[in-house]
Amino acid sequence: MRKLSQRTVAVVNLGLLEKNVKNIRSRLNDGVEIMAVLKGDGYGHGEKGIYPTLKKCGIERYAVAVWEEGASLREAGAVEPILLLGDTCDGQLENVIKYNLTPTIFSVDTAEKLNLLAKWSRIVQPINIKIDTGMSRIGFPADSTIIEKILKINSMENLEITGAFTHFSRADESDGISASKQFRLYLDTVKMLEEAGISIPCKHVANSPAILLMPETQLNAVRAGDILFGLCAIDENEWEREDLRQIISWYTYVAMVKEVSKDTEVGYGGTFVTNRTTKIATIPVGFADGYSRRLSNIGKVIINGGEAPIIGRICMDQFMVDVTDIPDVKRGDTVTLLDEKLSVLWMADLLNTNVDEIVCGISKRVPRIYE
Repeated sequence: MRKLSQRTVAVVNLGLLEKNVKNIRSRLNDGVEIMAVLKGDGYGHGEKGIYPTLKKCGIERYAVAVWEEGASLREAGAVEPILLLGDTCDGQLENVIKYNLTPTIFSVDTAEKLNLLAKWSRIVQPINIKIDTGMSRIGFPADSTIIEKILKINSMENLEITGAFTHFSRADESDGISASKQFRLYLDTVKMLEEAGISIPCKHVANSPAILLMPETQLNAVRAGDILFGLCAIDENEWEREDLRQIISWYTYVAMVKEVSKDTEVGYGGTFVTNRTTKIATIPVGFADGYSRRLSNIGKVIINGGEAPIIGRICMDQFMVDVTDIPDVKRGDTVTLLDEKLSVLWMADLLNTNVDEIVCGISKRVPRIYE
């Protein structure tokens, strides 16, 4: 059992990360690059902490959501191309140039502003074109109207189109009908652009579920997010066969043990009332740490090998569990909040959400330890 020297830690297993990368690479055709998606601070794992391992694994490209994440990766020593998957507001476009990032472009207006900034900086700025094939989020429409717009962007002297991509909205569905329709629309749109004389060196559409379920979508690169971290990206029954391991665990300790009588209210609002003489352990973690308040009265933790149900409302910094049936619980005992047994997927199912919300929700006040 891990002995803690601090209030709480999230432990990231770098060996399992390496195995996951090897698993992903084994699925790819020759010449297909892995673009590691590290948005949300590496899905809550800490992009700076995992970058050296990904570099050692030979990852060729990276993607983040916002320029701040790209800057953080540069500060960690990243020299590879870094794609910004989301929008960059006009007032911060200069940071794209400052940190040598590749923005996603989905309007001529933004391209014109970036081209002017690049001209002033005396550089040629790489960009990626986003094509909306059915997500209805950001992107140029996947029809003939795109040609005139991309031709105009392609003519801008200080911009260079280095790639074009789309995003699947339903690639996790095993029948693949929706994603296949999007894929065909993307290919048709890219073909129109290339026939108009626009070069697109890197074509990428495959996200985590598509990497697992739709090998035909690999193209020049694949965008690996969830599956890098062993986070379920497809149907749970199919996921069990993929041998991709969760790499994060989360621990804290018992702060206090007390015994209370039957009919004692526990926590804010008295939402739990004991029905027997009960031993209560207080845990020094709360929703400010990213431990969801929705786990109140339904979640559980592991202490000394036994499962302890959460009783009462989870507070900002503490919560209580019932340890009546676990022998010899005392202050300082390690408490497991997440591991392979109390998995991210288990918690996501319990809260009726997705795995990404769980890991991205772990607060920055929880130190990440890399092993």
